[in-house]
Amino acid sequence: MSSLREVLWRVAANRRASLPRTSSLPPAEVDDAVQWVLRRAFEHLWEHGWLPYDVYEVVRRNEDERALSVLVDALAVEASRYSALHPRWQEQLAEIEATVWWDAAEPYVDQWARRHIELRDDAVAAAVAVLRVLIMLPSLPVILPKPGTPLAAMDHHHVDPRILNRVRGLLAKAESTAFPEEAEALSAKAQELVTRHALERMPLEAATTTSRRLWLDKRYFDGKAQVVHVVAQANRCRAVVYDLGFVALVGEELDLEIVELLSASLLVQATRAMVAAGEKARKGEEARSASFRKSFLLSYAHRIGERLRTVNEVPVDDDRLLPVLAERKKAVEEYFGAMFTRTVAKSTPVRSAAGWDAGRSAADRANLSIS
Repeated sequence: MSSLREVLWRVAANRRASLPRTSSLPPAEVDDAVQWVLRRAFEHLWEHGWLPYDVYEVVRRNEDERALSVLVDALAVEASRYSALHPRWQEQLAEIEATVWWDAAEPYVDQWARRHIELRDDAVAAAVAVLRVLIMLPSLPVILPKPGTPLAAMDHHHVDPRILNRVRGLLAKAESTAFPEEAEALSAKAQELVTRHALERMPLEAATTTSRRLWLDKRYFDGKAQVVHVVAQANRCRAVVYDLGFVALVGEELDLEIVELLSASLLVQATRAMVAAGEKARKGEEARSASFRKSFLLSYAHRIGERLRTVNEVPVDDDRLLPVLAERKKAVEEYFGAMFTRTVAKSTPVRSAAGWDAGRSAADRANLSIS
């Protein structure tokens, strides 16, 4: 007779298979089976490049809140198994609020059911829904040490907290102001601040080339990914778009942090401007169409790229910086080439001239500052 572990795995792999009835089984046996199948799936994913936030995002996009809550709890259990976690692992777990809220001495599944006013079978169904997503995921490039790896050799450089706070403050103001000119000035100041900070520390610090993943909302994904791409280019990074819903970034640690901050702010500004452009239009008019909004974002990204390149220009006679920049560029290109051996260029057509014009105008008003 098959064990409950095997049954749960088989049901996850075959959507036509029926979920087992667990109400008559010992709570500990059900809990053991649920924990085992999820742990087995996690171990495979960590070996193949996945991180906690990646798993969280892909389940969030494919399943309901019940399944997502089971996943977050399972990640909390998974983290507790290891004595050593990379700092970015810890940051991601904190971001999704993965904590052990239940009594670890008692079976988790029944405690989850009571908390959500559900039956035990409902809890098991939610766990199987999570497992069904996890076992279908493809391999990703490994960008961080697996959990349990000793932390002695792990470096994790951040932007100076004082700079970061100023950047976030500027971007928050840029996103909230009703005056386009003010938003533009604030964004420009932020980008100028982080660029100056990055260039000043370059000759003093060794480069730490690495990779991050920036998940984006799937609606108008191509245009949003293009915004991230031009921000990455302007900040000495490379970008690859994944249809799963994220942009993979390669660059020096501090530059990547800047890219994440500025991209997030510019996307907020772009979305606000895009929605505003259609608010005055009546239903059925071009300004409220998908083609208008896609063209808007592509044009916005193109113009933002032009502006960022101007802001980030390095004096050609700077003998101190140019060799460092060349060395950093080489390191990024080599890391990128080793990680992504096969990439395909993709073009996205622009189908709305009005959307293109509106996007360019919005980009001219966007705030480029990060501080």
